This record gives sequence, C-alpha cells and structure tokens, in this order.
Amino acid sequence: MARRKRNAQVFSMSFLDVICCGFGAVVLFYTIISAQSGVERIRKVDDLTGEVNKLEELVLQGTKNLVVLRNTLEKTESETVSASRRATRIVEELAQRRDQASIYDQDSLARRASVEKLKADIRQLEEGAQRLQGAALDEAPQGERIKAFRGKGDRRYITGINLRGKRILVLVDMSASMMSDDIVEVIKLRNEPAAARRRARKWNRALDTVEWLVAQLPDSGRFQVYGFNTRAWPAAAETGGQWLAASDAKTIAAVLKGVRESVPEDGTSLINAFGVIGSMTPAPDQIILITDGLPTQGVASPAVDKYIGVRGRERLFEEALKRVPNRIPVDVVLFPMKGDNPAAHRFWQLALSTGGSYLVPSRDWP
Repeated sequence: MARRKRNAQVFSMSFLDVICCGFGAVVLFYTIISAQSGVERIRKVDDLTGEVNKLEELVLQGTKNLVVLRNTLEKTESETVSASRRATRIVEELAQRRDQASIYDQDSLARRASVEKLKADIRQLEEGAQRLQGAALDEAPQGERIKAFRGKGDRRYITGINLRGKRILVLVDMSASMMSDDIVEVIKLRNEPAAARRRARKWNRALDTVEWLVAQLPDSGRFQVYGFNTRAWPAAAETGGQWLAASDAKTIAAVLKGVRESVPEDGTSLINAFGVIGSMTPAPDQIILITDGLPTQGVASPAVDKYIGVRGRERLFEEALKRVPNRIPVDVVLFPMKGDNPAAHRFWQLALSTGGSYLVPSRDWP
C-alpha cells in the first residue's frame, strides 16, 4: 500500500515537470517569434515610410513641373493668338498688295498701249507734215495774196490750216502757261510785272500766229477773236457775239491791238472757251483753237486751289467737248507744254473727229 503511494507521487511530479517545461518552451518560442515579428514589422514600416516620403517628394516635384507647364502653355497659347493675328494681318496686306500690283499692271499696260498709239499718231503726223511741206513749196495759199505777213526768210510754218469758212471763230488761250513751255519758268514769270509777261517768247509766238491767221482771212469772210483763261472775252471790246468783216482794216487793227494788250494769267477753262460758240449768231462754220495743253478748270474756279492730275484734266476736256456742235471743223494750233503728253493726242483726236487740222508750229516761228 505504501509502495503504491510512492509510485503515484513520483509519476505526478514528473508529469508536472514535463508539462511546465513544455509550457515554458512554448512561451519561450512564442516570445522569440513575437520579437522577430515586431522587428520585421518595424523594418517594413520604415521602408514604407521612406517610399511614402519619396513619393511625396515626387508628387511635390511633379506639382511644380505642372505649374511650369501650365504657365508655358498659357504663354504658348498667347503667342499663338498673337501669331494668328499677325498672320491674318499679313494675309490682308498681301491681298492689298496683290490688288495694287494688279492695278499697277493694268495702268502699265494701258500706258504702254497709249504710248504705242501716240508713236503711231506721231508717225502719221510727220508723214502729213512732209506732204504739207511739199505742197506748200508748189503754191502759196490764196490768203497770202490778199494780206502780207512774213516770218524770217519768208517761211510758212502753219500753212496747213485752210481758212475755208465764211464765219471763222479764233479762240486764243491767254492763261499763264502760254508764257513758256516749262512749268518752272511759268511760275517765275507769273510773279513778274505785266510788261515782262507780255515779252515772254512763247506768248509772242502765239500772238504772231493770231496775226498770221488774220492776215489769211478772205475779204469776203467774217471773223471773231476771243481770248480765254478762266473766262472768255472778245479781243476787241464791245464786239461780243458779233461777226466782224475781214475786209475792214480798222476792225482788224482793233482786234490785234486787243490781243497784243492782253496779259497771260490764271488757269485754263476750255469749257468757257467753247461756250462762246453758242453766243455767236449765226453759228461759226470754222473754229481755230490756239492753246498749249489740257484745261485745268471747269466752268467756275474751285473755291480752294488744289492740284489737278492728268485724269482730272482729261475729264475737263471731255466735258468741254460737249459744247462743240456737230459738223463744225475745229483746227488746233498747239504750243505743247513739257510733260503734258496726253494733250497732243487729245487735241489731235479733236481735230480728226471734227474734220479740222492739227498743227504744232516750229519753235522758231515766225
């Protein structure tokens, strides 16, 4: 009995020791494992924290770059708008330049065609002048056997005009430009006294032409001489609208005196000169126009003096032609101005369309 008790006690102590050792081992193992897990967790947390910090830096840097990109984009958009506006403006300017170039090309072609036509007209006039000179050597005009008028050396430079009318109207340009062929010289002479203006060479050539024409008038004919600049008036005072007898020496002397006493001044109104035609009763059957270029004024002088170009003067010329009745020949004696190129062609057309003559006297006339 006693031995049974001893054996049970021994077994009980050994079992408890084993149980305690096993439990201690488990606790120790758990403690070691737990410690290792905490260390590993701390290391992972540190790694993740580092990566988060790195990502935050990248995000911050990206934000900064995004701001820079946004600013750059706004600047680029602004420059794009500005460049678009400049491009639009350049396109418009190019279109305008293209239109201007087209206009200039058209003007150049028109001027070239006009120059070629003028050259052809000049050749025709030269041929006609040669024929007239040849005819003049054969027989002197009928008028020179009635009244004598001789230039130096008995030269006849404007015998191409045939005084065939029974009522001949002579229109003499008495504007300031009749003093010289050069516009600069005209401006100088315009400020000179009346006596100096009367001595101008070109003006005296025009006066000699008037005297030559009057000397060729047939005794049976009738005539009238009008001067004109911005207005028109009879050379002999108080004879306006009247036909004068070509056989009356006293009347002729009064007309020539009035012409010689006139002073070239002011501009040229061809429409007022042709307006004289309507005041003559009966109407003239021949008109002789002595002038030097296209008109510079219309019916009335402009309120403000201003420059008028070639096209404006041509328009005034066309308006003046409306006052010339049909079937009345207009003979033109032109003393051309330098640089007034369209005048020769225009007055040649006037003479040709009305059946008249067109003459440019020699510079040494009479």
